[in-house]
Amino acid sequence: MYATEHNGGETRCTLTDGSQVSGDGLDNEAPFVNVVDDDALVLRSLGRLLRSAGFAVRTFPSSQDFLSQARNGEPGCLVLDLTMPGLNGLELQTQLARAGNDCPVVFLSGNADIPQSVMAMKAGAVDFLTKPVDREKLLAAVRIAIGKGESARADRAARNSIASRFAALTPREREVLAGVVAGKLNKQIAAELGTAEKTVKVHRARVMKKMRAGSLAELVVLAGQMR
Repeated sequence: MYATEHNGGETRCTLTDGSQVSGDGLDNEAPFVNVVDDDALVLRSLGRLLRSAGFAVRTFPSSQDFLSQARNGEPGCLVLDLTMPGLNGLELQTQLARAGNDCPVVFLSGNADIPQSVMAMKAGAVDFLTKPVDREKLLAAVRIAIGKGESARADRAARNSIASRFAALTPREREVLAGVVAGKLNKQIAAELGTAEKTVKVHRARVMKKMRAGSLAELVVLAGQMR
């Protein structure tokens, strides 16, 4: 495990044995806990806490600094202060969502603002914690957020894989697929398409192969996931 610190544009990774490597040496798939807070003392304290628990951490003093380096689909989560000058926490959450960035968010606030916490949770936040934050509650929320992010990435990868398989089908194969999924027999599909039943069987076999479906039931499930 390692901890990473963002400082003035420089990224350093501290390994558990105390050595350091540059940002270029990092595993791109390692999840990061990105912490955004305009209070330098809080930011430093949160960074230490999370690193002591073994997380790779990057800290940012403002939403703008985070946005300048945020990458959509990057594994990890965001620990975000609610009230900041410029772009506040809720506004950053909204902006990320509009950009299609589904990075899971854990909110921190110095005040137990119920309306704002409700807004944050409705917008998909994993948790809303009040400062001074309890160590175990924060670590638990971060673990849940990272897990949620990993599940979302896996789901997205699966959907993209299915979409690429579907894109490989010819127009006629897509028509046959639609008929098969609708529960129609080969001869019914053939009659609708004005072709021979034998030809439909050939297309159906190709559809099964291209979609990597081992059974009709699996093909139906794959087709349903494309909707």
